[in-house]
Amino acid sequence: MTQHRMSGEQRPANEGPKAAARNRAALVAAAREIYSEHGLDAPLSAIARRAGVGQGVLYRHFPDREAVADAVLEENVRQVEQAAAVPGTDLARVLGVLTWHLTESAAFIGILHADGAGSRSVVPPYARALSERVGRALRAHLPDGHRLAAGDDDLMIAVAMVSGAVTGPTREERERRGRAAWRLLGVEVGPVLPFAG
Repeated sequence: MTQHRMSGEQRPANEGPKAAARNRAALVAAAREIYSEHGLDAPLSAIARRAGVGQGVLYRHFPDREAVADAVLEENVRQVEQAAAVPGTDLARVLGVLTWHLTESAAFIGILHADGAGSRSVVPPYARALSERVGRALRAHLPDGHRLAAGDDDLMIAVAMVSGAVTGPTREERERRGRAAWRLLGVEVGPVLPFAG
C-alpha cells in the first residue's frame, strides 16, 4: 500500500552528516554505559538499542566489536588529554577525570596497564599508544619533586595501582575505592567527573 503525503505535511529533513555525527556520539556513549554494566562481551545489539539506533547504523560506524571498544577507549583518552590541556588546570583535576573514566570502564583500566611497567606480556600497539598518551597528559602536570615523579615508571605504576583498586558493583563504590587508593598514595584527586569542556 502506497502512502501519500497530505498537503501541508512535510517529509522529515535528511540531516546527513549531522545525524551521522550525532549517531556516532550516541553509540560511543551507549557503549561506555553498556560495557560498564555488562563488560566488553555485551551484545552489540544492546549498544544500538541504548543509543536509540538500529544495528545497521552501528555497523556503518563500527565494522566490529573491536572498533566499538577502540572508539570508547579513544574518547576516554581524549577527555584526559583535554582536561590536561585546560590552561591553569592542576594534577588533581586531571586525576579526577582519569578516575571518573576508571570507574566507568574496565577496558580503560586494561589499557592503562599496557605501559608494560615490569611486564613482559605482549601488549597491542594501540593499547600501548593510548597508555603513553595518558602518561604524557599526567606528567605535564607533575610539579618538580612530586612523589610520582621519583622514577620513570612511578606515575603509571601508581595509576595501575589505583585502577586495580577500582572495583565494586556500583559506580559509587568504585569511585570511593579509587579516591581511597589515591589518598593512600598521598596524592590529591579533584572532583571525579567526566571532562566537560
